[in-house]
Amino acid sequence: MAFRFTVLAALILISLAINYCFSRPQSSSGFLLLTKQVQVVQANGDVCKDPNLVEANDFFLSGLLLKGNISNALGSAGVVSLIRVDYAFWGIMPPHIHPDASEIMTVLEGTLEAAFVTSSPENRLIKKALQKGDVFVFPKGLIHFHRNVGNSSAAAISAFYRQNPDFISIADTVLGSNPPITIDALLKAFQVDKNGKVQCSQFNYFEFLSKSLNFSFALNNLLKFFEVIESAHSHKT
Repeated sequence: MAFRFTVLAALILISLAINYCFSRPQSSSGFLLLTKQVQVVQANGDVCKDPNLVEANDFFLSGLLLKGNISNALGSAGVVSLIRVDYAFWGIMPPHIHPDASEIMTVLEGTLEAAFVTSSPENRLIKKALQKGDVFVFPKGLIHFHRNVGNSSAAAISAFYRQNPDFISIADTVLGSNPPITIDALLKAFQVDKNGKVQCSQFNYFEFLSKSLNFSFALNNLLKFFEVIESAHSHKT
């Protein structure tokens, strides 16, 4: 009986210690603002602005109504962690993940397709067409993207529950690593042979094309993908 009591007491103490170590930062002012300024205080290891020096501008952001520069290859523009994203016609925020935060997006204008992929082994594509005023949530850590599927430009506001959600682009990470991932590894990973043929039996790209909202747009993307594979292989040989 005494042994059981000792074990129970030990477990309670460990639980309290863990809760103390990993609890959310507390502040008598009710908030903590991360900063790189000189006048700082330490809070649970974070460098925070002195609450006595906090002012209204620390909680203020202007410019969300200003259109971003979308004259780039992707046709989209944005920042973190409360952002306005602008999309050119068929512009896209390419597949990416936020390891440290979920994302909630509100459409300001236009028609956007919002989508994310569930984790393995299901890898389900969850997607929905959004109109002005619609809201969509992307779960933390899952691959997701959003693109303009309307007939004009579009815009949205995305918010994250953390100051720095981090941004990892799938294409930039896989195809733009330094040093580069070997072509053989990429071909095998994407199940594409050296002649550009997709080997994955579960994926029928032409069936996908037939269901696409814009056949020529999707076909052009497919051709560009094969051109990249062929070019990479020719450089290697």
